[in-house]
Amino acid sequence: MPDASPPRSRLRLRVSPAAEAHVRAGHPWVYESSVREQNREGDAGELAVIYDRRDRFLAIGLYDPDSPLRVRVLHHGSPATLDDAWWAARLDAAIALRAPLFGPDTDGYRVVNGESDGFPGLVLDRYGTTLVVKLYTAAWFPLLERVLELLAARFPYAVVLRLSRNIQAGAAREGLFDGQLLRGSVGNGTVVFRETGLAFEADVVRGQKTGFFLDQRENRRRVETHARGRRVLNAFSFSGGFSLYAARGGAAEVVSLDLSAHALASAERNYALNPRLTAPHDTVQADVFEWLAHTERTFDLVVLDPPSLARREAERAGAIRAYGKLAADGIARLSRGGILVSASCSAHVSADEFWDAVRDAAQRSGRAWTELLTSQHAPDHHAAFPEAQYLKAIFLRLD
Repeated sequence: MPDASPPRSRLRLRVSPAAEAHVRAGHPWVYESSVREQNREGDAGELAVIYDRRDRFLAIGLYDPDSPLRVRVLHHGSPATLDDAWWAARLDAAIALRAPLFGPDTDGYRVVNGESDGFPGLVLDRYGTTLVVKLYTAAWFPLLERVLELLAARFPYAVVLRLSRNIQAGAAREGLFDGQLLRGSVGNGTVVFRETGLAFEADVVRGQKTGFFLDQRENRRRVETHARGRRVLNAFSFSGGFSLYAARGGAAEVVSLDLSAHALASAERNYALNPRLTAPHDTVQADVFEWLAHTERTFDLVVLDPPSLARREAERAGAIRAYGKLAADGIARLSRGGILVSASCSAHVSADEFWDAVRDAAQRSGRAWTELLTSQHAPDHHAAFPEAQYLKAIFLRLD
């Protein structure tokens, strides 16, 4: 017997005045605590319409009943029909934004940067002929087939699914898992891509983030321009991105320092993928904080690119102190005229807080110093709202 139950009404929400102002200004997140009225329970991935206090359309977004980010806004302003053409136009806009950024020597980059490209809670990275879709909310599970159709029409590539840890249990109930191959083949999960002519491997199935730290590309290029003739230390080296750029830039020698033997082995494989690199490359497996504090070795260029030191707001103050201590120890290992490159990917620490922590360390060193530059997000990782602004770096010269 056919189901005679009437179709469900549109999911409607009203939010606090403060949230209403934020959404109207273009902020893509509506928190659970901001929801004031809701006409019924909603399912993950359902479209929720937000109305203002005068019952006028405010925004439409993806609903997630299990997340503190209750609605991730897709569109705000005037009403819109989110049909296939709408989704296609949004993806094409993201692709077009990247088109002028990279030549044929780069086929590893971010294609869609989540909320900043209008796909809240979803990022899409390209590694050669492999695409990696990473989801940060269960709201995308019902829409995954639509996403795959959009990608298939534009990229004849393999597609791998990556999932943030907090949604993996829910994904299993949908038959999805982290590292799942959705289309094509990726062999053992490691693929090779090119970045400004250098070859790198990315473990797209098991690796950190989506397989590689694509967001540091521009800072790697900056390090290359300062490397000639210098002894370079790449601390928290992971798979050696900064190391390879320093070597190509003419470094006298390069040391990759990391606690992970797996990461250092990847750095060595990446070095081997680029036989034109002639600078001696050494790997050191050690805790960076301990090693820097006790080594007597000196370098002419030190790169400090640690993992996030503040994963929640309560850790912010401690992280700022740790960044300052790390910078001080890095400066202590710098020769006269040496360059310190210090980076942070902690979203809970602002750019100014981080830069000031490093500047304070330079000031306390008693050495004359010059600030060469500060940097934030690369164009393919553009950040359209404050919470998306996690990456920052600073370059100093110490006399």
